[in-house]
Amino acid sequence: QVQLVESGGGLVQAGDSLRLSCAASGRTFGFYSLGWFRQSPGTQREFVATISKNSNAYYADSVKGRFTLSRDNGKNIAYLQMNSLKPEDTAVYHCAASRSGLGPVSHSVYDYWGQGTQVTVSS
Repeated sequence: QVQLVESGGGLVQAGDSLRLSCAASGRTFGFYSLGWFRQSPGTQREFVATISKNSNAYYADSVKGRFTLSRDNGKNIAYLQMNSLKPEDTAVYHCAASRSGLGPVSHSVYDYWGQGTQVTVSS
């Protein structure tokens, strides 16, 4: 069982930065892939980024070059650094853990989910 708690969301202006954190419980954190997904009202959940158990990261085209995902297995935490934020990045951001350690992009492969943190980017 893994419990995930996101933090770091907020209201910022376009061009600003935010760092989201995903703190996890459990002694097997290092075996899981960690992913970030986002969802805004009336839209489907969208893949943002994932990091494998070996810290290989993969990003959606919409955030590539602006977002960086990292993990610290010793602290059971993952960070999503978001730079050059745009209004279209506005959404609730959820982190998720998958028993597949390879960094999957499909939300259906993720086993545990956090409650989410709101990110709002004003123009």
